[in-house]
Amino acid sequence: MTDLRDAKMSRAQFFRMMGGLTVAAAATACSTNPQAGGTTAGGASGDAAVSLKFVGVADEKAPMDELVALYRQVRSNVSIAASYAPTDQVQTSLRTQLGAGNAPDLHVVYPGSGSAMSMTEIAGAGLLADLSAQPWTKTIPAGFKPDFQLQGKTYVFSAGSSVIGAVYNKKVFEKAGVDQPPTTWSEFLQVCEKIKKSGVAPIALGAQTPWVTQMITLALVPSTVYAKDPTFDDKQLAGQASFSQSGWRDAMEMYLELQKRGYFNDKPNGTTFEQQTSMVATGKAGMAIQVSAVLAAFRDATTTPDDLSMFPLPGTDDPGQIRIPAGVVVGLGVSAKSGNVEEAKAFIDFLGKQENINRWAKAIAAIPLTQDASSTIDPAVESFMPFTKDQAVPFDHRWPNAEVQPTHFAVVQELLAGKSTIDEALKKMDEAYAK
Repeated sequence: MTDLRDAKMSRAQFFRMMGGLTVAAAATACSTNPQAGGTTAGGASGDAAVSLKFVGVADEKAPMDELVALYRQVRSNVSIAASYAPTDQVQTSLRTQLGAGNAPDLHVVYPGSGSAMSMTEIAGAGLLADLSAQPWTKTIPAGFKPDFQLQGKTYVFSAGSSVIGAVYNKKVFEKAGVDQPPTTWSEFLQVCEKIKKSGVAPIALGAQTPWVTQMITLALVPSTVYAKDPTFDDKQLAGQASFSQSGWRDAMEMYLELQKRGYFNDKPNGTTFEQQTSMVATGKAGMAIQVSAVLAAFRDATTTPDDLSMFPLPGTDDPGQIRIPAGVVVGLGVSAKSGNVEEAKAFIDFLGKQENINRWAKAIAAIPLTQDASSTIDPAVESFMPFTKDQAVPFDHRWPNAEVQPTHFAVVQELLAGKSTIDEALKKMDEAYAK
Protein backbone atom coordinates (compact mmCIF):
# COMPACT_ATOMS: atom_id res chain seq x y z
CA MET A 1 0.00 0.00 0.00
CA THR A 2 1.20 3.47 -0.85
CA ASP A 3 1.86 6.01 1.90
CA LEU A 4 0.52 9.49 1.22
CA ARG A 5 3.90 11.12 1.53
CA ASP A 6 5.05 9.13 -1.51
CA ALA A 7 2.21 10.49 -3.66
CA LYS A 8 3.24 12.67 -6.58
CA MET A 9 1.01 15.44 -7.85
CA SER A 10 1.87 17.73 -10.73
CA ARG A 11 0.20 21.10 -11.18
CA ALA A 12 -1.14 19.90 -14.50
CA GLN A 13 -2.87 16.99 -12.76
CA PHE A 14 -3.98 19.31 -10.00
CA PHE A 15 -6.03 21.49 -12.30
CA ARG A 16 -6.87 19.28 -15.25
CA MET A 17 -9.44 17.42 -13.23
CA MET A 18 -11.19 20.62 -12.32
CA GLY A 19 -11.65 21.65 -15.91
CA GLY A 20 -9.02 24.36 -15.61
CA LEU A 21 -11.10 26.26 -13.08
CA THR A 22 -9.98 24.87 -9.76
CA VAL A 23 -7.72 26.52 -7.25
CA ALA A 24 -6.91 24.87 -3.99
CA ALA A 25 -6.70 26.50 -0.60
CA ALA A 26 -4.89 25.73 2.67
CA ALA A 27 -5.05 23.80 4.60
CA THR A 28 -4.87 25.00 7.33
CA ALA A 29 -8.30 26.28 7.73
CA CYS A 30 -9.46 29.16 9.77
CA SER A 31 -12.17 30.39 12.06
CA THR A 32 -13.84 33.18 13.96
CA ASN A 33 -15.16 33.35 17.51
CA PRO A 34 -16.65 30.21 19.06
CA GLN A 35 -20.32 29.90 18.35
CA ALA A 36 -22.67 27.15 19.39
CA GLY A 37 -26.16 26.10 18.56
CA GLY A 38 -28.35 23.08 18.20
CA THR A 39 -30.16 22.19 15.01
CA THR A 40 -32.49 19.39 14.10
CA ALA A 41 -31.91 17.44 10.93
CA GLY A 42 -34.91 16.12 9.15
CA GLY A 43 -36.25 13.10 7.38
CA ALA A 44 -38.61 10.22 7.43
CA SER A 45 -40.92 9.75 10.39
CA GLY A 46 -41.34 6.45 12.20
CA ASP A 47 -37.65 5.71 12.64
CA ALA A 48 -36.02 5.68 16.06
CA ALA A 49 -34.76 9.07 17.17
CA VAL A 50 -31.03 9.60 16.76
CA SER A 51 -28.94 12.45 18.16
CA LEU A 52 -25.62 13.32 16.53
CA LYS A 53 -22.99 15.71 17.84
CA PHE A 54 -20.90 17.84 15.49
CA VAL A 55 -17.87 20.04 16.24
CA GLY A 56 -16.53 22.34 13.55
CA VAL A 57 -14.72 25.61 12.94
CA ALA A 58 -16.77 28.79 12.77
CA ASP A 59 -16.47 29.25 9.00
CA GLU A 60 -18.50 26.05 8.69
CA LYS A 61 -21.49 27.53 10.52
CA ALA A 62 -23.23 29.15 7.55
CA PRO A 63 -23.21 26.09 5.29
CA MET A 64 -23.93 23.71 8.17
CA ASP A 65 -26.98 25.70 9.29
CA GLU A 66 -28.37 25.66 5.77
CA LEU A 67 -27.57 22.03 5.02
CA VAL A 68 -28.78 20.65 8.34
CA ALA A 69 -32.09 22.44 7.74
CA LEU A 70 -32.34 20.81 4.32
CA TYR A 71 -31.47 17.42 5.80
CA ARG A 72 -34.62 17.73 7.92
CA GLN A 73 -36.55 16.82 4.77
CA VAL A 74 -34.63 13.54 4.53
CA ARG A 75 -34.23 12.33 8.12
CA SER A 76 -36.73 13.96 10.48
CA ASN A 77 -35.79 11.57 13.28
CA VAL A 78 -32.16 12.74 13.34
CA SER A 79 -31.06 15.71 15.45
CA ILE A 80 -27.64 17.31 15.02
CA ALA A 81 -26.26 19.38 17.89
CA ALA A 82 -23.61 21.57 16.28
CA SER A 83 -20.93 23.63 18.03
CA TYR A 84 -18.11 25.71 16.60
CA ALA A 85 -14.68 26.54 17.98
CA PRO A 86 -11.53 28.37 16.84
CA THR A 87 -9.03 26.42 14.76
CA ASP A 88 -6.44 26.41 17.55
CA GLN A 89 -8.92 24.91 20.02
CA VAL A 90 -10.07 22.30 17.53
CA GLN A 91 -6.50 21.23 16.87
CA THR A 92 -5.96 20.42 20.55
CA SER A 93 -9.18 19.66 22.43
CA LEU A 94 -10.83 17.69 19.64
CA ARG A 95 -7.68 15.68 19.00
CA THR A 96 -7.62 14.80 22.69
CA GLN A 97 -11.27 13.73 22.56
CA LEU A 98 -10.55 11.51 19.57
CA GLY A 99 -7.71 9.79 21.36
CA ALA A 100 -9.83 9.29 24.48
CA GLY A 101 -12.68 7.72 22.52
CA ASN A 102 -15.27 10.38 23.36
CA ALA A 103 -15.18 12.44 20.17
CA PRO A 104 -18.35 13.82 18.54
CA ASP A 105 -19.98 11.75 15.82
CA LEU A 106 -19.11 14.32 13.13
CA HIS A 107 -16.19 16.72 13.31
CA VAL A 108 -13.84 18.95 11.42
CA VAL A 109 -10.97 17.27 9.55
CA TYR A 110 -8.18 19.05 7.70
CA PRO A 111 -7.28 17.60 4.28
CA GLY A 112 -3.92 15.98 3.65
CA SER A 113 -1.27 16.00 6.36
CA GLY A 114 0.62 18.56 8.40
CA SER A 115 -1.58 19.24 11.45
CA ALA A 116 -2.86 17.39 14.49
CA MET A 117 -6.36 17.21 12.99
CA SER A 118 -5.26 16.40 9.45
CA MET A 119 -6.75 13.44 7.63
CA THR A 120 -3.52 11.43 7.51
CA GLU A 121 -2.80 11.93 11.22
CA ILE A 122 -6.18 10.82 12.54
CA ALA A 123 -7.05 8.28 9.85
CA GLY A 124 -3.62 6.72 10.33
CA ALA A 125 -4.47 6.34 14.01
CA GLY A 126 -7.67 4.48 13.12
CA LEU A 127 -9.92 7.28 14.37
CA LEU A 128 -11.89 8.05 11.18
CA ALA A 129 -14.63 6.00 9.53
CA ASP A 130 -14.09 4.92 5.93
CA LEU A 131 -16.30 6.88 3.50
CA SER A 132 -15.10 5.14 0.34
CA ALA A 133 -18.43 3.50 -0.50
CA GLN A 134 -20.22 6.83 -0.95
CA PRO A 135 -20.94 7.94 -4.55
CA TRP A 136 -19.30 11.39 -4.27
CA THR A 137 -15.92 9.78 -3.56
CA LYS A 138 -15.84 8.42 -7.11
CA THR A 139 -15.75 11.98 -8.47
CA ILE A 140 -12.80 13.26 -6.40
CA PRO A 141 -10.42 14.82 -8.92
CA ALA A 142 -7.27 12.73 -9.30
CA GLY A 143 -4.93 15.48 -8.17
CA PHE A 144 -6.92 16.01 -4.97
CA LYS A 145 -6.95 12.39 -3.84
CA PRO A 146 -3.90 12.75 -1.52
CA ASP A 147 -5.93 15.32 0.46
CA PHE A 148 -8.92 12.99 0.82
CA GLN A 149 -7.44 9.51 0.89
CA LEU A 150 -4.97 7.40 2.81
CA GLN A 151 -3.88 4.06 1.34
CA GLY A 152 -6.67 4.25 -1.22
CA LYS A 153 -9.51 4.87 1.25
CA THR A 154 -11.45 8.14 1.62
CA TYR A 155 -11.76 9.57 5.13
CA VAL A 156 -12.75 13.22 4.73
CA PHE A 157 -15.40 15.20 2.87
CA SER A 158 -14.68 18.69 1.59
CA ALA A 159 -16.84 20.83 -0.66
CA GLY A 160 -14.07 22.50 -2.62
CA SER A 161 -10.97 24.64 -2.60
CA SER A 162 -9.91 28.19 -1.88
CA VAL A 163 -6.91 30.47 -2.27
CA ILE A 164 -4.70 32.70 -0.15
CA GLY A 165 -4.32 36.33 -1.16
CA ALA A 166 -5.07 39.87 -0.07
CA VAL A 167 -8.58 40.65 1.15
CA TYR A 168 -8.78 44.39 0.55
CA ASN A 169 -11.07 47.37 1.10
CA LYS A 170 -11.72 49.09 -2.23
CA LYS A 171 -12.59 52.43 -0.60
CA VAL A 172 -9.31 52.52 1.33
CA PHE A 173 -7.42 51.85 -1.89
CA GLU A 174 -9.33 54.58 -3.74
CA LYS A 175 -8.74 57.16 -1.00
CA ALA A 176 -5.02 56.35 -1.09
CA GLY A 177 -4.94 56.88 -4.85
CA VAL A 178 -4.54 53.21 -5.73
CA ASP A 179 -6.36 52.56 -9.00
CA GLN A 180 -5.88 48.80 -9.23
CA PRO A 181 -4.32 45.91 -7.31
CA PRO A 182 -0.56 45.42 -7.70
CA THR A 183 0.84 42.75 -10.00
CA THR A 184 4.48 42.66 -8.76
CA TRP A 185 6.16 42.76 -5.35
CA SER A 186 7.56 46.24 -5.99
CA GLU A 187 4.10 47.48 -6.92
CA PHE A 188 2.72 45.87 -3.78
CA LEU A 189 5.23 47.80 -1.64
CA GLN A 190 4.28 51.01 -3.47
CA VAL A 191 0.61 50.38 -2.74
CA CYS A 192 1.41 49.81 0.93
CA GLU A 193 3.36 53.07 1.04
CA LYS A 194 0.48 55.04 -0.48
CA ILE A 195 -1.98 53.59 2.02
CA LYS A 196 0.40 54.30 4.91
CA LYS A 197 0.73 57.94 3.81
CA SER A 198 -3.07 58.21 3.72
CA GLY A 199 -3.07 57.54 7.47
CA VAL A 200 -4.32 53.97 7.38
CA ALA A 201 -2.48 50.76 8.27
CA PRO A 202 -1.72 49.07 4.94
CA ILE A 203 -1.95 45.50 6.30
CA ALA A 204 -3.94 44.23 9.26
CA LEU A 205 -2.12 41.33 10.90
CA GLY A 206 -3.82 39.40 13.71
CA ALA A 207 -0.79 37.39 14.80
CA GLN A 208 -2.10 36.82 18.32
CA THR A 209 -4.29 34.16 16.71
CA PRO A 210 -1.60 31.57 15.91
CA TRP A 211 -2.90 30.25 12.58
CA VAL A 212 -3.01 33.77 11.13
CA THR A 213 0.78 34.02 11.40
CA GLN A 214 1.29 31.58 8.51
CA MET A 215 -0.74 33.38 5.86
CA ILE A 216 1.90 35.79 4.57
CA THR A 217 4.63 33.17 4.24
CA LEU A 218 2.23 30.69 2.65
CA ALA A 219 1.19 33.40 0.18
CA LEU A 220 4.81 34.10 -0.77
CA VAL A 221 6.50 30.68 -0.94
CA PRO A 222 4.70 29.59 -4.14
CA SER A 223 6.68 32.33 -5.90
CA THR A 224 9.89 32.20 -3.85
CA VAL A 225 10.15 28.40 -3.66
CA TYR A 226 7.94 26.47 -6.09
CA ALA A 227 8.32 28.74 -9.13
CA LYS A 228 12.01 27.92 -9.01
CA ASP A 229 11.66 24.27 -8.01
CA PRO A 230 8.23 22.64 -8.50
CA THR A 231 9.62 19.40 -7.04
CA PHE A 232 10.66 21.01 -3.75
CA ASP A 233 8.24 18.91 -1.66
CA ASP A 234 9.56 15.66 -3.13
CA LYS A 235 13.15 16.71 -2.50
CA GLN A 236 12.37 17.79 1.05
CA LEU A 237 10.71 14.45 1.79
CA ALA A 238 13.79 12.72 0.38
CA GLY A 239 16.10 14.81 2.56
CA GLN A 240 17.51 16.69 -0.44
CA ALA A 241 16.07 20.12 0.41
CA SER A 242 15.27 22.14 3.53
CA PHE A 243 13.48 25.26 4.71
CA SER A 244 16.84 26.84 5.58
CA GLN A 245 18.39 26.36 2.16
CA SER A 246 15.47 27.45 0.01
CA GLY A 247 13.20 30.31 -0.98
CA TRP A 248 11.56 30.04 2.45
CA ARG A 249 14.35 32.35 3.56
CA ASP A 250 13.32 34.92 0.92
CA ALA A 251 9.69 34.69 2.06
CA MET A 252 10.67 35.30 5.70
CA GLU A 253 12.81 38.26 4.68
CA MET A 254 9.93 39.75 2.72
CA TYR A 255 7.62 39.21 5.71
CA LEU A 256 9.95 41.15 7.97
CA GLU A 257 10.47 43.82 5.33
CA LEU A 258 6.77 44.62 5.58
CA GLN A 259 7.16 45.02 9.33
CA LYS A 260 10.30 47.17 9.07
CA ARG A 261 8.56 49.50 6.62
CA GLY A 262 5.74 49.99 9.12
CA TYR A 263 3.09 48.38 6.95
CA PHE A 264 1.44 46.36 9.73
CA ASN A 265 -0.92 47.61 12.41
CA ASP A 266 0.53 48.34 15.84
CA LYS A 267 1.36 45.29 17.95
CA PRO A 268 0.35 42.52 15.54
CA ASN A 269 1.23 39.89 18.17
CA GLY A 270 -1.44 41.47 20.36
CA THR A 271 -4.06 41.58 17.61
CA THR A 272 -6.58 38.80 17.05
CA PHE A 273 -8.10 37.45 13.85
CA GLU A 274 -11.40 39.09 14.78
CA GLN A 275 -9.68 42.47 15.19
CA GLN A 276 -7.84 41.98 11.91
CA THR A 277 -11.15 41.28 10.18
CA SER A 278 -12.81 44.34 11.70
CA MET A 279 -9.94 46.64 10.73
CA VAL A 280 -10.23 45.81 7.04
CA ALA A 281 -14.04 45.72 7.06
CA THR A 282 -14.32 49.15 8.67
CA GLY A 283 -11.57 50.83 6.66
CA LYS A 284 -9.03 51.08 9.48
CA ALA A 285 -6.66 48.95 7.41
CA GLY A 286 -6.27 48.51 3.69
CA MET A 287 -5.98 44.74 3.48
CA ALA A 288 -5.22 41.44 5.20
CA ILE A 289 -3.44 38.44 3.76
CA GLN A 290 -5.97 35.66 4.28
CA VAL A 291 -7.55 32.54 2.89
CA SER A 292 -10.70 33.05 0.85
CA ALA A 293 -12.58 30.59 3.06
CA VAL A 294 -12.88 33.33 5.71
CA LEU A 295 -13.99 36.03 3.27
CA ALA A 296 -17.51 35.71 4.69
CA ALA A 297 -16.24 36.84 8.10
CA PHE A 298 -14.91 40.06 6.55
CA ARG A 299 -18.19 40.62 4.74
CA ASP A 300 -20.18 40.02 7.91
CA ALA A 301 -18.13 42.69 9.68
CA THR A 302 -19.09 45.49 7.26
CA THR A 303 -22.30 47.15 6.17
CA THR A 304 -20.95 47.39 2.62
CA PRO A 305 -19.74 43.89 1.59
CA ASP A 306 -19.28 44.99 -2.02
CA ASP A 307 -16.38 47.18 -0.86
CA LEU A 308 -14.35 44.02 -0.18
CA SER A 309 -12.57 41.88 -2.73
CA MET A 310 -9.35 39.89 -3.15
CA PHE A 311 -6.23 39.83 -5.31
CA PRO A 312 -3.23 37.46 -5.52
CA LEU A 313 -0.22 38.55 -3.46
CA PRO A 314 2.64 38.88 -5.99
CA GLY A 315 5.73 37.32 -4.45
CA THR A 316 8.18 38.50 -7.11
CA ASP A 317 8.83 41.26 -9.64
CA ASP A 318 8.76 38.74 -12.49
CA PRO A 319 5.10 38.26 -13.51
CA GLY A 320 5.99 34.97 -15.17
CA GLN A 321 7.25 33.58 -11.86
CA ILE A 322 4.23 34.52 -9.75
CA ARG A 323 2.47 31.53 -8.24
CA ILE A 324 -0.58 31.43 -5.97
CA PRO A 325 -1.08 29.20 -2.90
CA ALA A 326 -3.93 26.75 -3.02
CA GLY A 327 -5.49 23.81 -1.10
CA VAL A 328 -8.66 21.89 -0.29
CA VAL A 329 -10.80 23.63 2.32
CA VAL A 330 -11.41 22.25 5.80
CA GLY A 331 -13.74 19.27 5.69
CA LEU A 332 -15.76 16.82 7.78
CA GLY A 333 -15.17 13.31 8.98
CA VAL A 334 -16.99 10.66 10.99
CA SER A 335 -15.51 9.36 14.23
CA ALA A 336 -14.74 5.66 13.91
CA LYS A 337 -15.77 5.27 17.54
CA SER A 338 -19.15 6.95 17.14
CA GLY A 339 -22.11 5.02 18.42
CA ASN A 340 -24.05 6.22 15.37
CA VAL A 341 -21.53 5.71 12.59
CA GLU A 342 -24.07 4.85 9.89
CA GLU A 343 -26.30 7.85 10.62
CA ALA A 344 -23.27 10.15 10.65
CA LYS A 345 -22.07 8.69 7.36
CA ALA A 346 -25.54 9.21 5.88
CA PHE A 347 -25.25 12.93 6.58
CA ILE A 348 -21.86 13.06 4.83
CA ASP A 349 -23.40 11.23 1.87
CA PHE A 350 -26.09 13.92 1.75
CA LEU A 351 -23.42 16.65 1.74
CA GLY A 352 -21.73 14.93 -1.21
CA LYS A 353 -24.65 15.55 -3.57
CA GLN A 354 -23.68 18.13 -6.22
CA GLU A 355 -26.33 20.66 -5.21
CA ASN A 356 -25.06 20.56 -1.63
CA ILE A 357 -21.43 20.82 -2.69
CA ASN A 358 -22.49 23.97 -4.54
CA ARG A 359 -24.30 25.35 -1.47
CA TRP A 360 -21.36 24.75 0.83
CA ALA A 361 -18.81 26.20 -1.59
CA LYS A 362 -20.91 29.31 -2.18
CA ALA A 363 -21.23 29.98 1.55
CA ILE A 364 -17.44 30.12 2.02
CA ALA A 365 -16.39 31.61 -1.34
CA ALA A 366 -14.76 28.32 -2.35
CA ILE A 367 -14.53 26.72 -5.76
CA PRO A 368 -16.74 23.59 -5.82
CA LEU A 369 -14.94 20.25 -5.70
CA THR A 370 -16.92 19.18 -8.75
CA GLN A 371 -18.99 21.47 -10.90
CA ASP A 372 -22.21 21.51 -12.90
CA ALA A 373 -24.25 24.17 -14.66
CA SER A 374 -25.46 25.60 -11.35
CA SER A 375 -21.98 25.96 -9.82
CA THR A 376 -20.74 29.50 -9.31
CA ILE A 377 -17.42 31.23 -8.64
CA ASP A 378 -17.39 34.09 -6.13
CA PRO A 379 -16.51 37.39 -7.90
CA ALA A 380 -13.88 38.12 -5.25
CA VAL A 381 -11.72 35.20 -6.38
CA GLU A 382 -12.09 35.75 -10.12
CA SER A 383 -8.74 37.56 -10.23
CA PHE A 384 -7.09 34.26 -9.26
CA MET A 385 -8.54 32.40 -12.23
CA PRO A 386 -5.75 33.26 -14.71
CA PHE A 387 -3.30 31.49 -12.38
CA THR A 388 -5.23 28.26 -11.98
CA LYS A 389 -4.06 26.35 -15.03
CA ASP A 390 -0.35 26.14 -14.23
CA GLN A 391 0.56 28.80 -11.68
CA ALA A 392 -1.00 27.47 -8.48
CA VAL A 393 0.73 25.42 -5.80
CA PRO A 394 -0.79 23.22 -3.08
CA PHE A 395 0.65 24.23 0.28
CA ASP A 396 1.74 22.50 3.53
CA HIS A 397 -0.50 19.44 3.14
CA ARG A 398 2.58 17.32 2.40
CA TRP A 399 4.39 18.14 5.60
CA PRO A 400 5.06 14.70 7.14
CA ASN A 401 3.90 15.33 10.71
CA ALA A 402 1.87 17.61 12.95
CA GLU A 403 4.94 19.39 14.37
CA VAL A 404 5.82 21.70 11.48
CA GLN A 405 2.66 23.80 11.41
CA PRO A 406 2.67 24.93 15.09
CA THR A 407 6.42 25.52 14.84
CA HIS A 408 5.76 27.77 11.85
CA PHE A 409 3.20 29.70 13.90
CA ALA A 410 5.56 30.11 16.83
CA VAL A 411 8.64 31.21 14.90
CA VAL A 412 6.71 33.92 13.06
CA GLN A 413 5.48 35.33 16.37
CA GLU A 414 9.07 35.27 17.62
CA LEU A 415 10.32 37.03 14.49
CA LEU A 416 7.67 39.73 14.80
CA ALA A 417 8.64 40.23 18.45
CA GLY A 418 12.33 40.49 17.57
CA LYS A 419 13.10 37.44 19.71
CA SER A 420 14.51 35.31 16.91
CA THR A 421 16.40 35.49 13.66
CA ILE A 422 15.41 34.01 10.32
CA ASP A 423 18.25 31.49 10.62
CA GLU A 424 16.93 30.35 13.99
CA ALA A 425 13.34 30.23 12.74
CA LEU A 426 14.12 28.09 9.72
CA LYS A 427 16.34 25.80 11.76
CA LYS A 428 13.44 25.14 14.13
CA MET A 429 11.15 24.36 11.21
CA ASP A 430 13.71 21.94 9.75
CA GLU A 431 14.04 20.22 13.13
CA ALA A 432 10.25 19.90 13.40
CA TYR A 433 10.06 18.51 9.87
CA ALA A 434 12.61 15.83 10.70
CA LYS A 435 10.61 14.45 13.64
